Amino acid sequence: MIGIIIQEKENIDRAIKRFKKKYERSGILKEFKRRTFFQKPSIEKRLERIKAKRRAARETARRNA
Repeated sequence: MIGIIIQEKENIDRAIKRFKKKYERSGILKEFKRRTFFQKPSIEKRLERIKAKRRAARETARRNA
C-alpha cells in the first residue's frame, strides 16, 4: 500500500503530485494491466524480443552519437 505523510501547511495539490509520482514509480498500474489482460506466452516472448531489439538499437545510437 502506498501512502504519503502530508506535512503541516503543505498544499494539497503538492501532496497529490507527490503521491502520483510515488504511485507511478512503484509500478502498480503496470502490474495491474499485465495481470488484467492475458497474453499467450509466445506473444510475450515476441514482445520481449522486440523490446530487446529497440533497447540495443537505442544503445548503439547513443554510443555512435
